[in-house]
Amino acid sequence: MASTSALSVQKNFKYDVFLSFRGEDTRKTFVDHLYVALVSKGIITYKDDEKIEKGERIGEQLNRSIQDSRFHIIVFSKNYASSSWCLDELVKIIECQKMKEHTAYPVFYDVEPTEVRHQSGAFGEAFAKLVAKHENSSWMFSFFELFARKKMSEDVDQEKEEDVKRWRYALNEAAGLAGMELKNTFNGYSSLLFLYSLCLIWTSVSSRGGPTLLMAAHLDFF
Repeated sequence: MASTSALSVQKNFKYDVFLSFRGEDTRKTFVDHLYVALVSKGIITYKDDEKIEKGERIGEQLNRSIQDSRFHIIVFSKNYASSSWCLDELVKIIECQKMKEHTAYPVFYDVEPTEVRHQSGAFGEAFAKLVAKHENSSWMFSFFELFARKKMSEDVDQEKEEDVKRWRYALNEAAGLAGMELKNTFNGYSSLLFLYSLCLIWTSVSSRGGPTLLMAAHLDFF
């Protein structure tokens, strides 16, 4: 079950904001606080609860939610690239970004943009582990699934390679977008860091035709 705010949005979009994030890194910290703050200011926000992530690919409902969101906030954290679920979301987000009707905004949470772009550092290590697991799983499809789909093992391997190519492309594209780095900002003062990020996000949403948003002088979260 996904969480959304209660207000309605204008035009063809069902949501103002779609949050893409790795739950184990940010759910109980930055993302949860961000979601509550956005919703409290009337920004309709989709936050997937990742309850069915275990090894599954994102479904049609989640794809539609991404398409139905005008603004995508991608919270890159150290373990974001360890999840095929997150990376499949990212691929869809970048596809939407190319349509010019959507805007993607990356937040680099304790990782550097260059780590995301080149899959290096701790971020790259998480990605490498996922790729190894993903490629090895080529031989772990059930016999019945392979038989039913009439696919040879080499076809499955090719499909896995294409997945990895799509992920790398999406990571490279997202890392090149204008966004925000949270690492070392404000020398670690989390409240100021959160306030700063909200101001930037709200300003960006507002400038793209979103609801009227309050600026920093009127915020009362701290």
